[in-house]
Amino acid sequence: MNYIFTRPAWQLAIVSGLCIGIAYQPWHLGFLVYIGFIPLIHVWFTHNTKNNFKSGYNFGLVYNLISNYWIGANSGAEFGVVFFSLISAVMYLALFWGIAGAITGALRKDVNLYLMLPFLVVSLEWIRSFGPLGFAWGNLALTQTDYLPILQNIDIAGTYYIAFWIISINVILYNLIYSKTGIKKVHIIPAIIFLGLFFSGWGRMQFFQSKSDSIDIAIIQPNVNPNEKWDYSSRQETLMFMDSLHNTAISLRPDFILFPETALPAYLRLNNRIRSQLQTKVDTTGIPVLVGTVDRIIDPEGKKVYYNSAMYLSPKKAYEMYEKIHLVPFAEYDLFPGLFHPLENLNLNIDRGVFQGGKDYKIFKWNQVQFSDLICYESSLPRYARQFVQNGADILMIQANDGWLGESAGPYQHFELARLRAIENRIPVVRSGNTGISGVILPTGEVQRKVPLGIALVFMENIPLYTPGSFYSHYGDVFAVISFVIFLFLGPVSCLKKQS
Repeated sequence: MNYIFTRPAWQLAIVSGLCIGIAYQPWHLGFLVYIGFIPLIHVWFTHNTKNNFKSGYNFGLVYNLISNYWIGANSGAEFGVVFFSLISAVMYLALFWGIAGAITGALRKDVNLYLMLPFLVVSLEWIRSFGPLGFAWGNLALTQTDYLPILQNIDIAGTYYIAFWIISINVILYNLIYSKTGIKKVHIIPAIIFLGLFFSGWGRMQFFQSKSDSIDIAIIQPNVNPNEKWDYSSRQETLMFMDSLHNTAISLRPDFILFPETALPAYLRLNNRIRSQLQTKVDTTGIPVLVGTVDRIIDPEGKKVYYNSAMYLSPKKAYEMYEKIHLVPFAEYDLFPGLFHPLENLNLNIDRGVFQGGKDYKIFKWNQVQFSDLICYESSLPRYARQFVQNGADILMIQANDGWLGESAGPYQHFELARLRAIENRIPVVRSGNTGISGVILPTGEVQRKVPLGIALVFMENIPLYTPGSFYSHYGDVFAVISFVIFLFLGPVSCLKKQS
């Protein structure tokens, strides 16, 4: 091990980046995160600010390039656009690890880094989730979905507490290896706590109880190529195919039917003919549907404004709309419209691919069951699911279209993110993806049904109902906020006191 620690800093950073990068799905190597940070920690604990920034940044580049390479797999835009998006995203996300390294280097002689580092990493992961470039997708908790007992307590502390324990364990192991101090009480206590959390999580999974009520939901996975859906020559064929899937879903006699994101090549609110056909089926069968659709309005200035939306059609009632709130920068709107236009050539029959975000956390209702809709990328951001649960949702629906990403790691990770949202809020999650992965997830994160990528299927699942909500649903990222405050007092504030 000492031989490893003698390697150049850049090599150690790359080794850590490789270990953490491949810990994400679909490779099922999540255990690597518990040792993968050790080479990087050695660099940070033994080098100055400048070198630590470089090492942290190099680590972030390798780690994010491996775990998020799927950003460059988007078939919905030109190669130059997706390549630029991938490189920009990787460079931006790596910056947070560079900052972590720089802070560690600046404070290493004045504070206890063994104690401070877990709080620092949690703080930066939390900060990274905000703003138009907010990216909670790469949260370290996503590496642990193969080990559900570990995740059960995110209904209290949120996903950031997973990052805290991952870094803590790496720090403890590094101290044991490098310092050669042997096992002390200070090492044993965190280990006991972690094991306690693991077994308590396992116990909570075994005894988690649903209510007596349930609902049958038919889920449609059409497997339509999104690059061809809006072609005029195949439009009618696509509409007929989707209608046949709707008929298949009706034949299952469910209580509810869920279509994926942008399911039909039509603006349903504006296309009276297609919308009326859907409404007639809903009225005749008594089975409501939630269907993804693109929407368009004319603003007061006469400009066309587009929304990525969902339409809810229930028997004998007027349709209701939900507009996606959190859009994907450089994929659904131009973050810098005067400089860069990545969406100009998207095949959606629109003048310019500039979508606008909605504002209303819409709750739909069927009989006594209330449900909400997360559209695609929104499911990666915990605060949106939380708000829907606070507003009264009994079930979280997710409509997605990962068809742009093919069979890359993106769709697999996206499905795993839905499992995190289910556990955080103790609520069942029903997911319909255009090309997959569709399925049903229980509030424990256990998968009741999962349909693989690349097949067309209509299936029905009986969804047990629970009393939704958790400490996390009500109070959010309290753990992250407390970690940030602790970091400030352990790091900058402590340093200032010593200097004074």
